[in-house]
Parts: sequence; C-alpha cells; structure tokens
Amino acid sequence: MAQNKPTVGKGRGRPRAYDPQTALNQALGVFWNTGYSAASLDSIASAAGMNRPSLYAAFGDKHALYIKALDQYWETAHATMQAALNNSDLTLAQALIAFYEGQLAIYFSGDGQPRGCFAIGTATTEAVEDLQIREVLSLRLSQLDADLEARLRKAVASGELPGDVDAESLAVLASSLLHSISIRARAGKSREELSAQARNAVRVICG
Repeated sequence: MAQNKPTVGKGRGRPRAYDPQTALNQALGVFWNTGYSAASLDSIASAAGMNRPSLYAAFGDKHALYIKALDQYWETAHATMQAALNNSDLTLAQALIAFYEGQLAIYFSGDGQPRGCFAIGTATTEAVEDLQIREVLSLRLSQLDADLEARLRKAVASGELPGDVDAESLAVLASSLLHSISIRARAGKSREELSAQARNAVRVICG
C-alpha cells in the first residue's frame, strides 16, 4: 500500500532581494549629494540595487521616498543630539560641544565632499513650493529648538546659567549656529575650523 507523503507547503513568494533599510539609506545618499530635484529615479534605483517597479512597490513615488529619507535622517541626527543634550554627566558647555561635534561627524560622513545637514541642504530649497516638505522641515526645526531650550532651562535650574536668561531665544541662537555650520561645511570649510567656531560660540552661550 502506498503511503501518503507529507506535503511541503509552498512559500508565499520569493524573499526580498534587498534590505529596505539599506535601500533607504542608499536613496538618502543620492538625495543628499544631488538634491531632490536633480535626483532621478534611475539613479536612486541603481544606488539602492533595485529596479524602478520594486522601488515604487517598497517606498512609493519619488516624493514619498524623499519624505521617508528625510525622516530617516532626522531619526539618526536626533538620536545623536539627544545623546549629547541628555547626558547628565556633562556640564552645559560640554553637552553643547558634544551636540555640535556629533552633528559635524554627520556632516562630514560622506565619501566625497562634506555634505552638511541633509535637511538644510535639500529640504529648504523644496520647502518654498512643497507644502508637505515645508511642514516636515518646520516640525523638525521646532523640535531642535525645543530640545536645546529644555537643556538650557535645566542649566538655569542648576545654576549654570543666570535665572533671568531667555532660554527660548538662546535656544534659537544655538540652533541657528548649527544651521550656519551646516552651510559652511557644504561650502567647503574644514571640520577643524567649524569645530573651533562651535567652541567659541559655546563660550558665548554659556557666558
């Protein structure tokens, strides 16, 4: 008598031939180097190791992919910021220096020329005409100001800063310095020069 052989279930499809996170990081790199408008789907697909239909299926159109890349960049940059500003073992000056140095490490992380901040370098251009990008950029800048303000208020509470300090205005000043550093990095200033500028500014902020 013939015995029934166990049936082996078939898979539901081929496994993905790419890693979504790696593909997103590669797309982010293309946008970062060329800007949003100049980045073509073909160049993004090639960098991500995907064809265009797969790219669409995974991330949507070019605009949706850019928004995902912008969020991905912020998550990385914000984690570095938080690690510096929330370190209770650091004085205010030390925390701010670590804050700026952490972002400089990101600005100079490209294989070629320094790329500065991804958001400042690419989103500011598109925000003029693109409401969604403008809203995302505005939200991220507000979060940056709020994080710096929280650290400055903590310094006031601990006596590191005078009680009459305008923490909100000082936070905007500190974040504006970061934007300036980003632009100068993209313009070709050396990391050493920008690090020195940040340290000088920290002395002013801390009084």
